Amino acid sequence: MAMKEFKAESKRLLEMMINSIYTQREIFLRELISNASDAIDKIYYKALTDDQLVFNKDDYYIRITPDKEARTLTISDTGIGMTQEELENNLGVIAKSGSLAFKNENEAKDGHNIIGQFGVGFYSAFMVADRVTVITKALGSDTAYKWESAGADGYTIEPAAKDTVGTEIVLKIKENTEEDNYDEFLEDYRLRTIIKKYSDFIRYPIKMDVTGHRPKEGADGEFEEYSEEQTVNSMVPIWRKNKGELTEEDYVNFYNEKRYGFDKPLTHVHIKADGAVVYNAILFIPEHTPFDYYTKEYEKGLELYSNGVLIMEKCGDLLPDYFSFVKGMVDSEDLSLNISREMLQHDRQLTLIAKNIKSKIKSQLQTLLKDEREKYEKFYEAFGRQLKFGVYNNYGADKDVLQDLLLFTSSKEKKLVTLDEYVSGMPEDQKYIYYAAGESVERLEKLPQTEMVADKGYEILYFTDDIDEFAIKMLMKYKDKEFKSVSSGDLGIETEADKKDEAAETESKELFEEMKNILSGKVKEVKASKRLKSHPVCLSTEGDLSIEMEKVLKAMPSGQDIQADKVLEINIHHEVFQSLKDAYDKDREKLGLYTNLLYNQALLIEGLPIQDPVEFTNDICKIMV
Repeated sequence: MAMKEFKAESKRLLEMMINSIYTQREIFLRELISNASDAIDKIYYKALTDDQLVFNKDDYYIRITPDKEARTLTISDTGIGMTQEELENNLGVIAKSGSLAFKNENEAKDGHNIIGQFGVGFYSAFMVADRVTVITKALGSDTAYKWESAGADGYTIEPAAKDTVGTEIVLKIKENTEEDNYDEFLEDYRLRTIIKKYSDFIRYPIKMDVTGHRPKEGADGEFEEYSEEQTVNSMVPIWRKNKGELTEEDYVNFYNEKRYGFDKPLTHVHIKADGAVVYNAILFIPEHTPFDYYTKEYEKGLELYSNGVLIMEKCGDLLPDYFSFVKGMVDSEDLSLNISREMLQHDRQLTLIAKNIKSKIKSQLQTLLKDEREKYEKFYEAFGRQLKFGVYNNYGADKDVLQDLLLFTSSKEKKLVTLDEYVSGMPEDQKYIYYAAGESVERLEKLPQTEMVADKGYEILYFTDDIDEFAIKMLMKYKDKEFKSVSSGDLGIETEADKKDEAAETESKELFEEMKNILSGKVKEVKASKRLKSHPVCLSTEGDLSIEMEKVLKAMPSGQDIQADKVLEINIHHEVFQSLKDAYDKDREKLGLYTNLLYNQALLIEGLPIQDPVEFTNDICKIMV
């Protein structure tokens, strides 16, 4: 029997496939099972048009048989089989797809669709096998044939004995090496694990003899080993069932079975899309943050199935970064698969699905916010930071998608509010959305800079997350209302008292200039405050960079030494101001002492470090004696 050579391009592709195309060896079993499923589908199609052929689903199955002694793994099916010519065309020329040609001739009906690229996925078997033998008998043929190959050198085809229609693929599993363990592909448990992972929803039964242990009759405390045939796969995926027949418990069980998280999902979305692209999806919003969520190790993505077969465990292209917390799966019949099920073309279908999923997630979060506020706040506690990062990221390209999902603590409500709720409650004379940024709500409530805004009866949003102010700077405004920090140079609030104070400010101009000189470059300006009522001093800023932003940037690994333009504001109605004026007139040394003390007090209020703590404590002692 003469050895036939693969065509040159097929030989090169085979070598490349065995060595690099598939990232995990276990994929071979998925590919061979999918091919077997396709072969059964072909009989189903024939039965639709051939009155002589009756398709009884119970007669069709796939069988997996490991043999440790012979070191073989057999994958057999009761599908349509192959003729000698089909063996030659499908297995002699890699990437010549019998399934693809068949699919082009037959439109899918009743959910049966053929995704196999037989001549491609088939060769993944050589990742684990030294020799591959295919014994097949085609529907309507009297003769069976055997195809056999030990790799890239070539193959043989000869007549063989087989009583039933279908295909049997026998893999001679490689011997173990120091680096690789091939024994795993002969173990019942490992094979069942691989089948459950990739092929659980193949529509035909995948059968295996499973070994177990049971108490031995008549022998107390002794156990005997037994073997029984089991169907390993579930066959009907939850996402193909009608929503009406599924309970909340069914979704929670699916979440746990797929190990999407160790928590319970807060909510889920079940999508059945029949528009420009047809797909099913079940998406979950987790209750808790995964332990590695805010690390580089975290990998976003949804499980991606093509007609029930897992082709990617984490398809990151289906989720925008700001929704990276979403878990779940997508199953589509419309995806274009290139070379193997693992290498997906990033085509229009995938883009359409991703766009639709983004919209569905936002809609579900809005529903949760509107109808189940407590649940939403729980979600926001876990993942609100990611939404705010989404507003800031990509130069604010996604801010319109996310702005209505944001929550901040309100000075009036003492709870989380949306931007819409804030704006809806604004008095008519209020020009800006006011906020205060700091480490905690408790500290912000005591912040001197909030006095004027609070006195006007305006609500203040408390920003306690280091990303908050960066996100808001990118947002700039909400419903035509600009954001304004209580520490910004101009609050946009003018009172009658401010006009009366203008004369006092003019008189104090030289005093403030002297204080600025004493602080020698530490502040951009010293001026009378229009925001302080009971406190003597505070720091405000000019420009886009706030004090809180300065702190965040300095804390970064790069340690950027960026300084906000600080302004020292003095309350001219406080007793301290009179002491400053007296010192300016009579004792310039004391003025220097008072100026440094007030500046350091303002730093402490902001949570900024004092440059020389020893000097500060000595200055306090000086005013005590």
